[in-house]
Amino acid sequence: MRNIRSSFILLVFILSFSCTQKEDVERKESNFTRDLNEIQEEGVLRALTTYSGTSYFLYRGKTMGFEYELLKRFADSLGVDLEVIVAKDIDSLFDDLMEGKADIIAHSMTITSERKEEVDFTDYLYLTKQVLVQKKPDNWREMKWSELNRALIHDPIELIGDTVSVRKNSSYHERIINLSNEMGGEIFIDTISGELSTDEIIKKVVEGEIKYTIADDNIAAINASFYPVLDIEVPISFSQRVGWAVRPGSEALKKAANKWLDKMKDHVDYYVIFNKYFKNERDFRKRVRSDFFSLNNNKISQYDEIIKKHAEKIGWDWRLLASIIYQESQFNPKASSWTDAKGLMQLMPLTAKEMGVENRLNPDDNIRGGTQYLKKLWNRFEEIEDESQRMKFTLAAYNCGLQHVFDAQKLADLKSLDRHVWDGNVSEMILALSYPKNYNNPAVDFGYVRGIEPYTYVKQIFERFYHYKQFIDI
Repeated sequence: MRNIRSSFILLVFILSFSCTQKEDVERKESNFTRDLNEIQEEGVLRALTTYSGTSYFLYRGKTMGFEYELLKRFADSLGVDLEVIVAKDIDSLFDDLMEGKADIIAHSMTITSERKEEVDFTDYLYLTKQVLVQKKPDNWREMKWSELNRALIHDPIELIGDTVSVRKNSSYHERIINLSNEMGGEIFIDTISGELSTDEIIKKVVEGEIKYTIADDNIAAINASFYPVLDIEVPISFSQRVGWAVRPGSEALKKAANKWLDKMKDHVDYYVIFNKYFKNERDFRKRVRSDFFSLNNNKISQYDEIIKKHAEKIGWDWRLLASIIYQESQFNPKASSWTDAKGLMQLMPLTAKEMGVENRLNPDDNIRGGTQYLKKLWNRFEEIEDESQRMKFTLAAYNCGLQHVFDAQKLADLKSLDRHVWDGNVSEMILALSYPKNYNNPAVDFGYVRGIEPYTYVKQIFERFYHYKQFIDI
């Protein structure tokens, strides 16, 4: 009987929903214009997203998230770098987009008629529906089924006269207003700060700080797998589409995104990524319990204190050193390579001996030796005034050897490039040293190097460093 009643209510929603939308809303105009051509010319796609346990986060030193993984692939398809911008206040996403702070919003953004008056949406990524998130009584495991049943709401109509907590500019806020109109009774809205993600608001229900909230069913379900005290069985809406948003006028970017999404959704990778963040309950529970889940603590790894100590000695940001260590060993102190590099910073035997490292598998000894070697390389590039560029030369030398980097600088001189700038100059010459016409050049002393390795090494470390700075306080 309860299911029949719920179905009837949802049918009423469907019949009345179109009558409750705002009409003739004037679309906001943006004075900022930037489309695909400008993005590709600069080489950077700027994307707004949220810091949450499904969208964008850090876990054991690795940048993760459903939106992040898709954005990275989309940026790669455009041949540009990705710059992720975390929204400080989710309620200001549209304003930030229109002001030109980003090119695209990649957030669990439900496509609604009201929102389509403000921005343009891509084709949908997936379908979802909104559900009520409520907490079972604390002793629910000891309760009889009939007692538990009476303690919970089973139908949206039971919310009349009660209060639901949601962010102001969310689709959940819109839905409560429409729901009140459809049912002819008011549901009161407690407006939650736009600085809180849906995951954080759900946690407030768990902790008893708020009574009810609304969430998309995929986000609610993955959270309920960790918090069994939650009930998420009451549907608040019918199926809705979730998409990305671009500024009106960004037609080429929207077209490229739609083309990429259409191709991506035909590929198994898309569903692997979706399942990783919204279906894999075991991995979600493991992350949420971890000290190295960025939403829990200001930590990257279990070696943070050692990293900070040795980074301070050479005057580097410890998060950059952490990014190097992740690149080298993924924080595995027993890591070993076919070249006999060992430990967290993958020290070679001769380097370890030179730096006085007695045990390469000892985290403190390994990081001490690695940072001392980085400082030694840093000192060889004292003519480079820009610190960021100097760090890139240092990292390249750490990866492929100092002399190969010097050879790349010599080639830069021959090609009338700037020998003191890594990006677009010496980085291109390190790639060029993979080809006979370049490594056989009389100016080159140390011959062939597989240039893609130091090139990628530097790029990935700095990309990860950028993300670490987003998540982790210094």
